[in-house]
Amino acid sequence: QVQLVESGGGLAQAGGSLRLSCAASRRTFGNYAMGWFRQTPGKEREFVAAMHWSTDNIYYSDSVKGRFTISTDNAKNTVYLQMNSLKPEDTAVYYCAWGILSRTARTYEYWGQGTQVTVSS
Repeated sequence: QVQLVESGGGLAQAGGSLRLSCAASRRTFGNYAMGWFRQTPGKEREFVAAMHWSTDNIYYSDSVKGRFTISTDNAKNTVYLQMNSLKPEDTAVYYCAWGILSRTARTYEYWGQGTQVTVSS
């Protein structure tokens, strides 16, 4: 069992920045990754970024590539999502997830509670 606790959401203006954090309850080994997804009302959960704990292999969605950066602090069992050049369409509830590296939600077994990000124009 892995508990994930997110923080760092909030309100930002277009062009601004926010950093999300997600702390895992225990150290993870092996072929596992941390991912970030986001969801808006009435839509499916959308992949944002993911990073393998050991290989540092990273995936980004096309919509955030060049603006968002995912990183990990293995000593703190924490993954970060630095979000720059924010756009109103980035507004969503952001979820971190733990599982097998992919761009698909179904490969992630554990999920955080979600944190709201709102970008005003």
